[in-house]
Amino acid sequence: MDRKTGEVLSAEPYDHVNSIKRVDLESGRPVENEEMKPELGKVIRNICPASPGAKDWQPSAWSPRTKLIYVPHQHLCMNFKTSEVAYIAGTPFVGATVDMYAGPGGHRGEFMAWDPVKKEKIWAIKEHFPVWSGTVVTAGDVAFYGTMDRWFKAVNAKTGEVLWKFRAGSGFIGQPVTYEGSDGRQYVAILSGVGGGQER
Repeated sequence: MDRKTGEVLSAEPYDHVNSIKRVDLESGRPVENEEMKPELGKVIRNICPASPGAKDWQPSAWSPRTKLIYVPHQHLCMNFKTSEVAYIAGTPFVGATVDMYAGPGGHRGEFMAWDPVKKEKIWAIKEHFPVWSGTVVTAGDVAFYGTMDRWFKAVNAKTGEVLWKFRAGSGFIGQPVTYEGSDGRQYVAILSGVGGGQER
């Protein structure tokens, strides 16, 4: 989007999408796929992406050096059935039965580099689970992210080559940061641990 005017400049899919047909660049709104629209009491199968979307809350990173956006995201589809529910204070109020599963290719997550000018994916790393950690990219062209199966990875920001990885005691949904220590060296840190509603 143009940050001054709000004009939508591009809206290209970077993951498998069949829940909408496209995004109307004039209005900025999605054009719905009527075949995937929920109907009360009916199971709609193979909706992609699943309810968290292809991109959820996890932060992306921008590199002014490579001119790429680094995006950790999920690659999930779902079967979805709506039902009538009554509101009871303090209980879940969803009104849907949702079965989520890996998208095409059998993987549930991906870490990718996107070129916003070319409007295309430059490289991607497929992950077994959704990538719910954030990412950070350095001036040395190294991007960091964590996986739900306990790997903290450093990759070449230009090519996606895995340069280094460390297996922690728990998965990652935290956000990596880099900082300069009192010894003048650059360090990277991330919180390890998975909790809440993120263990899908």
